[in-house]
Amino acid sequence: MGEVYKARDTKLDREVAIKALPSALAGDPERLARFEREAKVLAQLNHPNIATIYAIEESPEGKAIAMELVSGSTLKGPIPVETALKYARQIAEALEAAHEKGITHRDLKPANIMVTPTGTIKVLDFGLAAVSQSSSAREGNPSNSPTLTISPTRAGMILGTAAYMSPEQASGQPVDKRADIWSFGVVLWEMLTGEQLFKGATVSHILASVLKDEPDFTKVPGRVRRLLRRCLEKDPAKRWRDIGDAMELVEDEAAPVAVVDSRSRLGLVGGVAIAVLSLAAIALGIIAYRATRPPELKPLVRLNVDLGADVRLDDRAGTSVIISPDGHRLAFISKGRLFTQTLDEPVAKDLAAGERVTSPFFSPDSQWVGFFSAGQLKKVSVAGGAVIPLATVTGGFTGAAWSPDGNIIAPGGFQNPLRQVPDSGGTFVSLLKLDAEKKEVTQRWPQILPGGKAVLFVSHTSSGEFENSNVDVASLPDGRRKILQRSATFGRYLPTFGSTGHLLFVSRGTLFAVLFDPAKLETTGAPIAIIEDLAYASDTGYAEFSAAANGAVVFRRASNRANVFPQWLDSSGKTEKLLSIAGYYNELTLSSDGKRLAVALSPDNAPRSIWTYDWARGTTTRITFDAINPSSIVWTPDGSFIVNAGDGVYANRSDGAGSPSKLLPKGAPGSFTPEGKYLAYSLTSSDESREDLWILPIENSGATLKAGKPELYLQTPASEIQPRFSPDGKWIAYVSDESGRYEVYVRAFPDSGAKWQISSTTGVFPTWSRAGRELLYRTLEGQVVAVNYSIQGNSFVAEKPRMWTVSRLAGIGAQRNFDLTPDGKRLVALMSTAESAVSAGTQSHVIYLENFFDELKRKVPLK
Repeated sequence: MGEVYKARDTKLDREVAIKALPSALAGDPERLARFEREAKVLAQLNHPNIATIYAIEESPEGKAIAMELVSGSTLKGPIPVETALKYARQIAEALEAAHEKGITHRDLKPANIMVTPTGTIKVLDFGLAAVSQSSSAREGNPSNSPTLTISPTRAGMILGTAAYMSPEQASGQPVDKRADIWSFGVVLWEMLTGEQLFKGATVSHILASVLKDEPDFTKVPGRVRRLLRRCLEKDPAKRWRDIGDAMELVEDEAAPVAVVDSRSRLGLVGGVAIAVLSLAAIALGIIAYRATRPPELKPLVRLNVDLGADVRLDDRAGTSVIISPDGHRLAFISKGRLFTQTLDEPVAKDLAAGERVTSPFFSPDSQWVGFFSAGQLKKVSVAGGAVIPLATVTGGFTGAAWSPDGNIIAPGGFQNPLRQVPDSGGTFVSLLKLDAEKKEVTQRWPQILPGGKAVLFVSHTSSGEFENSNVDVASLPDGRRKILQRSATFGRYLPTFGSTGHLLFVSRGTLFAVLFDPAKLETTGAPIAIIEDLAYASDTGYAEFSAAANGAVVFRRASNRANVFPQWLDSSGKTEKLLSIAGYYNELTLSSDGKRLAVALSPDNAPRSIWTYDWARGTTTRITFDAINPSSIVWTPDGSFIVNAGDGVYANRSDGAGSPSKLLPKGAPGSFTPEGKYLAYSLTSSDESREDLWILPIENSGATLKAGKPELYLQTPASEIQPRFSPDGKWIAYVSDESGRYEVYVRAFPDSGAKWQISSTTGVFPTWSRAGRELLYRTLEGQVVAVNYSIQGNSFVAEKPRMWTVSRLAGIGAQRNFDLTPDGKRLVALMSTAESAVSAGTQSHVIYLENFFDELKRKVPLK
């Protein structure tokens, strides 16, 4: 987290160490807070075995800590027992000084301990226990990984370096100074043996070793075994309570060793023989007891995993991160591209370069990844190679299941049932039927049950929120089906008890579990909440949760959208909060005069609605009241109406009065011409393979909006979306995936047949400036880019794109999260508040669980 320089203090004529944040991190509130915390912690400690802080300096370039320059090398073993005990005493004294100040190191390890040429120990990096897993964790050395998560005290969060963490740390429990005593014992072990005590191929394997493996004390000298046993008690209640107690034993062990003469040794032999026989009898009894009792449930291991600084997990790409059935590999979507990475690989591999991907899923043998791209179902080997098209997809793509019998089951889109296609390629055929009596309109998010004789899926009877959907199961031989759980989505079966297990489902962001027998297709008992605040989409029914057959799980929390509010943002990166209503913001747009803001907001987990905010008056007004998710919000130029998409295209008065009027049966509004006579919108084609651009004539009487006959503006083999009229109404900027990724283009209005590509590395949500000839758009990474342009005859001439601001917006999904003020000087944008930067998480983090099956058995046991 820091760059360290050797420097000279010119005032006091001494060499010092200068620790500074790299420029790339200097603007990161999370890293800056940790940096300042280190200085404050070190300032409280004045001890010869702790590196001393001299000052914290601040300049226009950022902050830096001036501290003691410690020469020497980091601690390494093996070393003689006398030397090891000498060093151990100094480490213990340093820890005691910290503990007396109420400070727990939480990250004690050889890399944080320096040995000077005179044999003096210096303990470093107090206060750094909150450093999250960064790039060094991906360099192939899990035994020396940085701290895994950011919370020093909260239960349920892992903190520390894997090989040196105490069991309570590894299981996500609160920690105190006894965690340092454990780490002290692990460090001493390594000093004596030259070996790492707890090992594994990956961080998760090391943590599992910490939790279950007992040290082999025969590897260390007998004189230190009592000391190490008390330090390495897995139950903190049985461990040394104070490092001072261990210090006394260190001093005792450092004393000369008594010599036992031969007569004493002979006397010991008989005693040892009797003891061995007694222990053998006890061992046999223990074995017999264990053979008759249920296997012991393993503790839940929880890791907050950073997939990398360059990763931006897609918010609306189906499940953006999944784990393979064998539990050894992740696949995830970042910036629209598909990556895969085994749990012990240092970097991820781009599997389908150039493809814009959604809804990935693994083959049963974990060797292939299927996905949807450019209107087709495709697959690619996890080893890399050519992407293989399998079938043309119509009606969208919301999940798929790869059956062991060689078929892929996928949704059929709106008004179509589940269907299947051979995994070698072919044509989709219907698998089930829609329930006409219940007015079922879609079946999605399938999962094949063990044996391949039945399928779980989500059944929905309207096109609005998925809170009123059901988790159903259907027998594949005869198509018979039943409802397993009402008002639920994203049903998943886990074989926790072998032939039976648990059914998991999501309701309003909470993951529930209930006992389920896949042979009888029946649930037993009442559902129990397992994970709260799970990331999920109520308008599509997906949830960010994936489980492997070995009990490993990856999921994402919805908290990456919490503490996100509309804020003013200028090009220098300065922000100012604009609206503070708590809830999830999905979209925003400004009125033409810039005086009012319209947002799509889900306050306190209520259904999403459109609200307007007049900041001059400080008033908010709710505009929509139905349960259908509004999106694609557009103001009429005069500010009298707000048009939005739901289960159609509706117009609502912006003052909240009256009832909405339906303009179109479906579509996604883009923008109005300056005088308000035409509305540009995108519409899914009749074969549901793409989206086209249309123009709708509009008559605005002041009291109502009346729609004319739609006219096709642009139809190509690609999808075109998000049309935006220029301020003079002569041009339309839009987004197309014709290149294999989303880019911004411009065409004349009416269309002349010519087009100009504006973006260079992906772009969405084109936004014209009313103050000058400038066109803005957002990258898929969440940054705003500007392009100056000129008009030369009938040609649109765009200059080189440039960053409008280096700040990264929050909520970078498929909804508009920024707009430009009429004067072109600042944006209103969805941004994470600075004080929530740590807790809200990032677009690169997932939570990884081990032993999840045992956790389910604890919480929802067999009756």
